[in-house]
Amino acid sequence: MTLARGPSRWLGAVVSAGLAALLAGCETAGYYAQAAGGHLALMASRQPIDELLAAPAGEQPATRADVLRTVLEIRELATAELGLPDNGSYRSATPAKGDALVWSVVATPRYSLEPRRWCFPVAGCTSYRGYFERTAADAYARGLADQGLDVTVDPVPAYSTLGWFDDPLPGNVLSWPDYEIATLVFHELAHQRLYVKGDSPFNEAFATSVADAGVERWLARRGDVAATARWRAARRRQGEFIGLLLATREGLLAGFASADSDEAREALKRETFAALREDYARLKASWETHAPGYDAWMARPLNNARLAAVATYRHSLPAFDRLLRCAGRDFERFYAACKALGSLDAARRAAELDRLAAAPAQAPCNE
Repeated sequence: MTLARGPSRWLGAVVSAGLAALLAGCETAGYYAQAAGGHLALMASRQPIDELLAAPAGEQPATRADVLRTVLEIRELATAELGLPDNGSYRSATPAKGDALVWSVVATPRYSLEPRRWCFPVAGCTSYRGYFERTAADAYARGLADQGLDVTVDPVPAYSTLGWFDDPLPGNVLSWPDYEIATLVFHELAHQRLYVKGDSPFNEAFATSVADAGVERWLARRGDVAATARWRAARRRQGEFIGLLLATREGLLAGFASADSDEAREALKRETFAALREDYARLKASWETHAPGYDAWMARPLNNARLAAVATYRHSLPAFDRLLRCAGRDFERFYAACKALGSLDAARRAAELDRLAAAPAQAPCNE
């Protein structure tokens, strides 16, 4: 899920399993029906951006036309300079439909940060489950909560079908800042370039690394100093907020392992989440610009599932950022290194990612 305007978007901006997680291997006929129906309705609503731009004057606001032209610019750079697939994805748009295209359900045991996994024939096992209707996602989440699990339901503005279909740009994102739209498009297309079946942390961190580097290059090509400054400031706030959440996650992991009873673990959760709110208040006070998306994220009840969702996207990101640096920011060399890493068995791949992520930011590339 790509890092967009706030946590509600970066925790849910991409379901990398895409169509596979939504359509394949479904546990019930009802789940299959809602997924198939929702996806087919989405595909039927697509409108080519070129046709939208060719519409007679007055049929759409000039500001929307400017955004659509920017989307095509972003899309061209994705293939020409980032080496991302040259296909019909993100060359069409759909009508706006609220803040979410689908809803993602994540669940963990009450005293664990390990997310529950759902397995599908094409996507492999993923740490989330997607629904086109919020009511269906909430109903499924209630069933998990009744089993004693920590659960979160997060909005997902877009998802990738991994190249099986020409994915459209959801109309609701056209109001985002340009750099957030670019982040989403690059992230989604990165899933089409490389996807390791059954490894959500690998797939999401890889796509996030591609998107971050892609936006930096796109902004440099545009020469928009003000937009670049806004993007860097937003990234800085984002990094500080995510760092706070990951540190909280690490503290809970250590505390759960050392506690000698569930009563002690429950007390640890209460104390840890109370401290997180206090730490966030101090962090927010240090920011020069208000970021309401983070306030909204913190306003919701805190639990293990919400921290697990963050880790899926960010834990291995330093490893991919290092691989890109060591490839001289040459995307083809970077993709080759990532593909080789993805070919390792799951245990060796995770160990190598941990090794790369733990290395100092500017460590020599041969270490």
